[in-house]
Amino acid sequence: MGLFDTEIQSFKLDELHDPLLKLSELIDFELFRPLLERPFQKDRKSNAGRKPFDRVMLFKGLILQRLYNLSDDQLEFQTTDRLSFRRFLKLSGSEFSPDAKTFWAFRETLTQHQILKEAFYLFEKFLCEKGYTPKGGTLIDATFIEVPKQRNTREQNKEIKEGRIPEDFKKNKHKLVQKDLDSRWVKKNGIDYYGYKDHPSADVDYKIIRDFEVTSAEVHDSNEFSGLLTQKNDTLTAFADSAYYGKKISKALSDAGIKEMIVRKGCRYKALTEEDKIFNKAVSRIRARIEHVFATITQFGGTWIRSIGIVRARGQIALINLVYNMKRFMFLEGQRQRQEKVA
Repeated sequence: MGLFDTEIQSFKLDELHDPLLKLSELIDFELFRPLLERPFQKDRKSNAGRKPFDRVMLFKGLILQRLYNLSDDQLEFQTTDRLSFRRFLKLSGSEFSPDAKTFWAFRETLTQHQILKEAFYLFEKFLCEKGYTPKGGTLIDATFIEVPKQRNTREQNKEIKEGRIPEDFKKNKHKLVQKDLDSRWVKKNGIDYYGYKDHPSADVDYKIIRDFEVTSAEVHDSNEFSGLLTQKNDTLTAFADSAYYGKKISKALSDAGIKEMIVRKGCRYKALTEEDKIFNKAVSRIRARIEHVFATITQFGGTWIRSIGIVRARGQIALINLVYNMKRFMFLEGQRQRQEKVA
């Protein structure tokens, strides 16, 4: 290798508009340090041994993992092999990348302490400080987040659904730790899904996720509606599809002083009126903006997670929503800069 090979490659990456460089310029990841250090604040018994990896660097590794849909082993390989990843993590040529188990243990600690959800809210606050406060009303919907399918018998699935652990699992502890007792099967539009649901709420103008809930897949979308209502938006209006239409939700919106803009639903004995159809068309044009959120999440593999149990699923989904907001922030900042140049 030549003396200036790395510098030449870095210049070329800059010319090709490396998105990770832009992400580093826009977001000061030191913002997350106090939060990331909290679970590890224990007095070391001895100064012997290798010092732990920088927590912010490990956190940035988890961002890369989610952004590029990588396994732990692939994350270790790519952070060793790819210059753009190493620049993002600020690893010099002589430094080793953390191994797969280090990334796993770090993510597991953050998950068990619910740090990833706190990181999501911390970044949402950062977005508001940057001027991206919620505007235009609130979009509410849900999407499936699938997990590896469990090959259980019907009897075992029945016991799990009833909240019991099958005897066969109890007898074999190694089998039990590999069984997801929280995820559920559900059928929608003739397609079977297995896993969990992400219930996000986003604002209309910026399409930034402001809050979210996580449930198993069989929970109906409308069950989490009330918990996602917010008074922070400058327009107190809620947009949602027909799955949320009903008296209970209408009352919750009325009590909160929020205008209802939910797609009307007809039935066999009560067809939609022409007025309802006109209303639905107007609402759907705005409500569809939440589908853009899900489309972006799908692009970086965010509708699939490799985890067992709802605790880990909550952590992974919090990370998915956080990464989406980071991508959205990059787009909005680029849009703002282009407008300033034109002006």
